Amino acid sequence: MKKIAALLLLLLAAVSVQAQPYWNQNLRIKSFRPPVGERPEFMDLNRDGRQDAVKSYIAGDVPILWLDDDGSMKEGDLEGDTVNDCLLVDRDRDGRYDLIVKFADLSGNGVADLQLILDYPVGNRKTKNHMFVFDDDGDGVFNYIDWSTLNVLCWEKNGISDFYTDYSGNSTFLKTHRLSTEMRDLRYNWENPFLFYDFDGDGLSEMAVRFCDKALPDPEAVKEGFLRTQYQGWMGWFSMGIDMDNDNTRGNDFDFDMTLHYSAKKGFNYSECVHPLRNMRGLPEADVFFPDPRFRQLTELIYPDRNQAFKKAFSGTWESARFVWDEDDDCGRWERVELYENRDAFLSGSRNLGLDNHPQADVAGDRGEWDEDFSGGGDIYVGAFDGRVHLYGAERGAWRIDQNTNYYQGYNRSFQGTSPTSFATVEYFDTDGNGFLDTIRYDLDGDREYECSISLLSLGLDDRCKVLDVSKMAYRDYTKLFRQVSSNMWKRAEKAEKAAIRYGIPVLWYSKMRNPTTLRQKYHDGWWLQFYIFKDLEDKFIREGNEAALTRLVRAYYGGNWDAL
Repeated sequence: MKKIAALLLLLLAAVSVQAQPYWNQNLRIKSFRPPVGERPEFMDLNRDGRQDAVKSYIAGDVPILWLDDDGSMKEGDLEGDTVNDCLLVDRDRDGRYDLIVKFADLSGNGVADLQLILDYPVGNRKTKNHMFVFDDDGDGVFNYIDWSTLNVLCWEKNGISDFYTDYSGNSTFLKTHRLSTEMRDLRYNWENPFLFYDFDGDGLSEMAVRFCDKALPDPEAVKEGFLRTQYQGWMGWFSMGIDMDNDNTRGNDFDFDMTLHYSAKKGFNYSECVHPLRNMRGLPEADVFFPDPRFRQLTELIYPDRNQAFKKAFSGTWESARFVWDEDDDCGRWERVELYENRDAFLSGSRNLGLDNHPQADVAGDRGEWDEDFSGGGDIYVGAFDGRVHLYGAERGAWRIDQNTNYYQGYNRSFQGTSPTSFATVEYFDTDGNGFLDTIRYDLDGDREYECSISLLSLGLDDRCKVLDVSKMAYRDYTKLFRQVSSNMWKRAEKAEKAAIRYGIPVLWYSKMRNPTTLRQKYHDGWWLQFYIFKDLEDKFIREGNEAALTRLVRAYYGGNWDAL
């Protein structure tokens, strides 16, 4: 016993040595919290006889400063709290704090509801942004900083899409990629806000809603030393990323299938959406430590919150709409199924002026549609010719086929092989301007030449369909819609199979697609099974010279009516 007691005393003595560096530094595991600083200097900034700040050093000689913004710091405390206090870090040791983390308890319940991070450029790292994260669902998750490298890594994740920053569940963040000193009014932000909705209470997000302020010229701002364009309360971007089949789960935390996006120079004004802040202000004597102390003086932010978002969005005056559907179902993050651009259907690669021109777009596998004059009001419909959801009013659409999800561009996984330069492509057009796609062109051999073009109008088929008003749709309506689409797709596939058997097509070869177990498989395999059967029957009738049967087949397939065959 005496030996054990002696060993314990030695261990306690070692642990209590103040010079002991924090344990999780320079290790090959994640660092989630700032190290406890060394060589502490206890400070009384307002000279009231009590400690209200502590300066120390981490990573050897990186200065940090903890500010007590709620009067809870005790004598000898080596760090502040995560309720209302503020941490400043001088990463490049130049005497200016360039990483700032501020907590605020907005509700007054003793728990932080808000975290603000100010990330200033350091050395070769040109990042400049600030980001407010609100903990709407009370899970305590905010932004992520890698304290080994002292870098803000908002999109660090476990697996495909289990992000360390709070994008799951019900959450809100506001973000701006500008220096605060470039901004005239800090109450506004660029992404203002980005909202995540957890409708089924599973801790995951079934919808991501993104608003972006359209910075407009402000002559007075230039006179005052700010940038020429300023955020002034005009929202020029609205998008909804929706998990249509609600199949996200742990390990597949994000699985958005469809995005609707509206844009305009001035979509709507939201300057009346004012949200008061509390517990942002700390000791005025500490303002000298901040590159821009105005953040500490904020009493309100201006943005449409989760309860105001849809009403404001659908009352906006929009100029164009964009629709993207993740046909290969590989999108583990919202930008993946948001950013196809109305560009060349065949050019590929980041900034190469193709559909995937945006560096965060999926190189192949998505289907995009564009309504450049917003004539369709941003609504959707289910096309009779293919049983899929489409953008009403779209003048054009394009689908780059990645049938087996082989290619993926971006943060979440590397390419299996190299980026494709050749892929099957389907392009769609509304030639009569009635808001419904009526012409489909196919380049299935990837030679950038369309070998087949189908006109519904020439076939005598009515391209018009029931229009769905998305302004009246709740999340349950989207999941209901996808259940209907998948079910109908599979019913059509079953009828196609019966037709194939009747005409002697050996469907056994397609058995991989004949046994779906999920909504996604019914949708995906149902479409492909129909397509293969259609092409086999088409080939058969052409070989036989049976023009009448061929005409019936084409009308049956594009009319969504296999019974007619």
